[in-house]
Amino acid sequence: MPVKVSVIVPVYNPGPYIEDCIASLLKQSLPPDEYEVIFVDDGSTDQTPARLDALAAQEPRVRVIHQENSGWSGKPRNVGIAASQGEYVMFVDNDDRLGDEALERMYGYGVANGADVVVGKMAGQGRGVPVELFRRNRPRASVRDAPLIDSLTPHKMFRRAFLDEIGLRFPEGRRRLEDHVFVTEAYLRAANVSVIGDYVCYYHIRRDDSSNAGFQQFDPAGYFKNLREALDVVDQYTEPGKVRDSLHRRWLRVEMVERLRGNRLLAKPDDYRRKQFEEIRQVVVERFGPGVAAGLQPTQQVVAALVAADRYDDVVAFAEWETGLGLSARPGSVEWQDGRLRFDFVAELTAGGTPLTFPGGGVRTPLEGPPKDLDEAIAWVGADTVARFGQAAVDLLVRERSSAAQYFQPIEVTREIVPVEDSGQVRLVLRATATVDPAGAVDGAPLRAGLWDTYARVRLGGWSKTSRVGPGPRKARAATSAAVVGGRVVLPYWTDQHGNLALDVDRANQRLGLGKLDPDTVSVSGGRLRAPLPLHVAAETAVLLRLTSHDRSVDVPGTLSPAGEGALLEAAPTVADLSGATWRTALCAAPDAAEPRFLPLPLALHADPHSIKVVRTPRPSAVRRLARRARRALAAVLRRRTASRAAKAGKA
Repeated sequence: MPVKVSVIVPVYNPGPYIEDCIASLLKQSLPPDEYEVIFVDDGSTDQTPARLDALAAQEPRVRVIHQENSGWSGKPRNVGIAASQGEYVMFVDNDDRLGDEALERMYGYGVANGADVVVGKMAGQGRGVPVELFRRNRPRASVRDAPLIDSLTPHKMFRRAFLDEIGLRFPEGRRRLEDHVFVTEAYLRAANVSVIGDYVCYYHIRRDDSSNAGFQQFDPAGYFKNLREALDVVDQYTEPGKVRDSLHRRWLRVEMVERLRGNRLLAKPDDYRRKQFEEIRQVVVERFGPGVAAGLQPTQQVVAALVAADRYDDVVAFAEWETGLGLSARPGSVEWQDGRLRFDFVAELTAGGTPLTFPGGGVRTPLEGPPKDLDEAIAWVGADTVARFGQAAVDLLVRERSSAAQYFQPIEVTREIVPVEDSGQVRLVLRATATVDPAGAVDGAPLRAGLWDTYARVRLGGWSKTSRVGPGPRKARAATSAAVVGGRVVLPYWTDQHGNLALDVDRANQRLGLGKLDPDTVSVSGGRLRAPLPLHVAAETAVLLRLTSHDRSVDVPGTLSPAGEGALLEAAPTVADLSGATWRTALCAAPDAAEPRFLPLPLALHADPHSIKVVRTPRPSAVRRLARRARRALAAVLRRRTASRAAKAGKA
């Protein structure tokens, strides 16, 4: 069978962090004989070389190449390309991991669309990743019609013949931004680039010790020398004009201006900040025409103008002002409608925790040179932001807490300019109503079991701010009742510490509020059990009722039907099956699931030879409760010890 994909992993002293990477590569849905994994060990001095050799001895699809340390990832990746046999090559870092279907989906999408480059959706665990690029699938994309340039890390799939045809390889040696040079040229020379936006293919992970290469402080002179090489690639393969300016703008915005804003600048020592500022100023003056900075957002234009004018102190002052800015996303009503969760929130920029105000009657004017002082800079930004308020954008994302994968949800937005009494100032208020359909929230697929957080994302005036939706009223832990949707039990709730809106999918027990159920409202008549439950269902739903005594269990089919503000559970247990015992009850919302999950109900049934009665659920004895707490405490201690040993092993 020809190899479809060669996965190339440069390796240098990853310690235990490589284990998740290995596991994700071995459980790919692509058949094992259709892909290979090439680990290029770049002179590791920990236990990794032996670990990889043992793995290769067990796994025919795994190969290991050992070489002397080269100083960076460029040479190991090139060595991997030379050794690869696949139609496509995929680059993965040794502390990251792939989604289970990543290789199969990316390869299939690339072949279907004749792509030279395939970009898979990314999720960042403690690391920033592009958001807008992955809003949707893009079968045919280029730097002219898609924000490809926002994603310049090498964690993509490239057609091997394409790399050979254009002679593209990574710059080698101890240097920065070798991936920018490689990926930019690939984008500009590819016949087609395809982007997968509906499945998380790549998980970009920050180590607990923050020792990833991308988090290490760099030498500004060397860094911006390497950055010029990426600009050279743009100049070589584009003509002067809007496209070139838009591409140059990416480096001005991301690698320069954003490094000089807020805490990203102020967290560094002053001498380092000055060196970085000077290197940035030299690139801005040497390489960028007026059309580059003119296309930036207002706040970014101010910083770029101050840099070009060599006004370091004013850049610092503007950064100090920006550190006090944030985003508030205050929730309103939360309710279920036909199996979908709808909730309101009000989003607004804040300064020091209070609403940020802007000059009323803002008018757009070009920034003619740098502002004379901080007050003028703030006034110009404010006026421009008010004038362009109609372009302000709000998104609602749900983010899986365990993986950091996030997904856009439908949202309706209205914009309101609110005068501040007797001040001539206004507030810019964004009112939003979001809809989350648990059955299709993950790019058309259901929310997975686990915890999901809600995030508001606002783009306004050059600020891109993200905030949790909260705090809520906190009158009760649950934001509204749980719902049974698509075979899952979904509970909207307020988090303990900050009161932010989150979703519990198939994990909640106590917090569901079922403990408030009064057994006296439950009846068994004519052989049929009827129990009102504080659950939302959009339509009649098949469920399974499990009855458990001390030595056996009985499953009884049932239904949940809408009933007022809750649901009515109906089932028909048989007296003959239950006679002579007391039975605890539990509900399964997905009777056909491979591993059905049962939700305990706060009622029990007692059967004699002729009838079934509802009784209160017997509580566990004090001894059992103490034993359960002891087991939980012991498990927590063991988890902490395991994590501590893993961290020490990684540093060894």
